[in-house]
Order: sequence, then structure tokens, then C-alpha cells
Amino acid sequence: MNIILVVFDSLRKDCVGCYGEPPWGPVHTPRLDALAEESLVMDRMFPESLPTLPTRRALYTGRRVYPFHLGDFRLKGDFVGAPGWGPIPEDQPTLAEMLQESGYRTGLIADVYHMFKPSKNYWRGFDQWMFLRGQETDKYRSGPEPTQEEMEYWLPREFHNEYRTPFLRQCLKNMHDRTKEEDYFAPRVLIESARWLEQNRDAENFFLTVESFDPHEPWFVPEHYRKMYDSNDGPEWVISGYQDTKAMPPELLRRVRANYSGLVTMCDRWFGHLYDTMRALGLLQNTLLIVTADHGHSIGDKSFLGKRGYPSDRSVYDVPLIIRHPEGIGAGKRSDLMLNHTDVSAQLLEFAGVKGPETFDGRTFWKAALNGGPALKDHVTVAWGSTVTVIDDRWWLNVKIDSTGGFLYDMKSDPGFERNVADKFPDEVKRLYRLAVEDAGGSFPDYLMNICAKQADAPGCSALVARE
Repeated sequence: MNIILVVFDSLRKDCVGCYGEPPWGPVHTPRLDALAEESLVMDRMFPESLPTLPTRRALYTGRRVYPFHLGDFRLKGDFVGAPGWGPIPEDQPTLAEMLQESGYRTGLIADVYHMFKPSKNYWRGFDQWMFLRGQETDKYRSGPEPTQEEMEYWLPREFHNEYRTPFLRQCLKNMHDRTKEEDYFAPRVLIESARWLEQNRDAENFFLTVESFDPHEPWFVPEHYRKMYDSNDGPEWVISGYQDTKAMPPELLRRVRANYSGLVTMCDRWFGHLYDTMRALGLLQNTLLIVTADHGHSIGDKSFLGKRGYPSDRSVYDVPLIIRHPEGIGAGKRSDLMLNHTDVSAQLLEFAGVKGPETFDGRTFWKAALNGGPALKDHVTVAWGSTVTVIDDRWWLNVKIDSTGGFLYDMKSDPGFERNVADKFPDEVKRLYRLAVEDAGGSFPDYLMNICAKQADAPGCSALVARE
């Protein structure tokens, strides 16, 4: 069986039509919705660790990354990112390596530039890997410098600062000569992925990983997509800034949501190109297709713009997972089994008939999901830096790893996470925290505890871009 794994970075689950709609209204994803009708749709899928690189390490290896042992990376050529923001350990085999050794031809098409920075090794095991350059602050181009007028068109002057201004400047240099939709990143990734399928038709079995950094910010999108959601003229806003949206004029928040929604719709359209190529090549009958994301993004949720792990929220932590079996097994079905990315890894290998190593943390779920079998997990833990989120059938606990600063939400009576009831249910906080410690192997590395001690017991943004 051939396998295609498609990962969209920062794709909110509620922005895929088959899962519902975000607070600002429906987002058009007709191709992914059509795929869902032919697939098994998982309703409770979560990352194992966050953000970008820890998530992919868990997905690519099937191994737990939390609690970030040996994860205090300070590598030349990269910023000091969140704990775990580094390469895949050399002693952990990747899915691509295991499938390659079992006779699969393997390919990676990606524009997630963090995976390709100096010292990174996320292309291990791929017979072909293609890095499409230019996202975010990738040093793809050194000129020409954007004009002040261009800078202020994409972000109002009063919101420029020492972080946003250089970020935006590099983004604009990288996209300088775009003239048509096909020049944008998601189309390029999905066009090249379709071309890989055409060029590898002679493979007996193949495993293709497609990594689209879109709809991650910056939310540059052709105007016709944005106008689907906001037809007004006015200033643009294409980056997060990681800020409280209460300070943003309503028209700018509306524009952010329109640009993000438009980018999701463009991703959907070009996913359709990949799917149509599969159809034309006769691959729908012998190829498993998996679509997921690493995490979502808050766009005004709880008055915040950006990603954060403390306090955690569904907008970032809920992840889509759609699995189309070539024989139509599971078509039109949904499952509420709790999963994380390591389980996807385990299930992918089972589909391929490849036995994973004994060190695998993921568990296969296909049969239980199809047959309504008993839950494989009674909870999941999702880690970001020095905080961890524990989710079970009722409760959502986000807490620092030293057990302080807890946010506890009752998902049955308060699905919108409006009331922190940690003080009201201290026993539940203790119980869920004990699960977090058990899943960490009983202890946390010293450097992570030091980060935890410096983090305030209050809402805020996770230490994503830089640490001391």
C-alpha cells in the first residue's frame, strides 16, 4: 500500500468545514470536506508536544518528546526556541527510515524552513527531499529592500516594533517577484508533490510526506481569497505579533481573520490539485491518504493573537485528522478516540505492514475507531515548554510542571473555557497533574524546572521565539 501524509502547519480544526466553523464564521474547504466524506474522521486528535519541531519529531518517530530531556538546544544557525526545538535524536529511527528499509520509496516535499536549518535532520530516510525556500525569515533573499510604503501597507505603522519590523521586511524580500497564485507557497508545495507522484509511478510502494507551512503566518494570500471573507478596502495585517487583540481596531482583527481564512481556502484548493493528480494516476485505489496538522492558531480567541501554551486553548490544541483508505474502509465514519501524533505514526506503520521498534510510544487505533471499541487512552498530555496540558473525557488542565498556576476547565459544562475552576476542584487538579508526571517518566530535567520557576503563574504567551 502506498502512503501519503499531508501536514498543514497551523491549520485550525474548526476552520475545516467537516469539523464546524470558527467564531467568525464558516471557512470554505470544499476539497477537504469531500475527502472527509470518503474517510474516517477523528474528532479528538491532539499534538504530543508543541510547537513546530517537537510536534514533527513526535510524528516522525512515534516517540514521546515530553518532558524534553536533552532538549535544551542552543544550535548555531537557529534561534533558541522552545524546549525540544532541535533535531531528531540519532538513536531514534524515523518513519521514513523504517519504511525505506522495508522497500518503500520515500519522498519529502516541504517549505517548513525550520526543518532544514543548520543542525536539523528531518529529511533522514527520504530518497528525495525538496526544500522550497522563502517562508518567514528564511534568508532566501537579501534584496531588494521593501519600501516604507510597502511595510506600512502590510502592517500599520503604529504596530511596527523591533520584532515585527525585521520579520516583515524579510518576508517581503522573499516574496518580491510573485506574479501569480502558483508562486505562493501552498500551491508550490502541492504542485511539486503532485509532480513527485508523476515521476515515481514506477515505485512498487511509496511513502510521500507533504509539509505545507501554510496556513501559518505570514498570511499573504491573493486578494480574491481574502475578499471571500472581507471585501472592504483598508489596511492589511498579516502577522501575529503575539498580542492582546483588545488593542486592535475591529477592522484589523476582521482583516487578520479574512487573510487566515483565505489562506486556508487556498490550501484547500491546491490540496484538490494533489488529490486530482492521485485520481488521474490511478492512485486512489492503492494509496492511503492522511491529512493532519501540527497545531492551530488563536485569532482573537480569548482576546489573543498567536499561539500559546499557557493558558492552552482548543484553537491551538485541537488538531484535524482525516484518513482515507483506498478500499473505502471507514468512509463517512467518525471516532472520538483520544489520540496524539505518536499514534498516527504507529498506525501508519501498521498500514504498511512494518513493525515499529519496541521503543514506540504510539498505539494503533484503526480497528477500535472503526468498530467502536474501548478507548485506548483515558487521557492525553500535550506539552509546551514548562507547562503541560492534561485532557480526559471531562477535564482540561493546563498547569506548570511544578504543579502551580493551574487552569482547570470542565468541558461538559463549560466548553468555551470561560471559568477556571482549579480552586473549586483541587483534587482533580492533583489527579490530572499526577498523570502528567507519570507521562513524563516521573521527573523533569533541571533546565526545564529552571524555566518553570521564572514563568509567571498567569496567562501569557509561551516562550516560543527566544529563551535566556
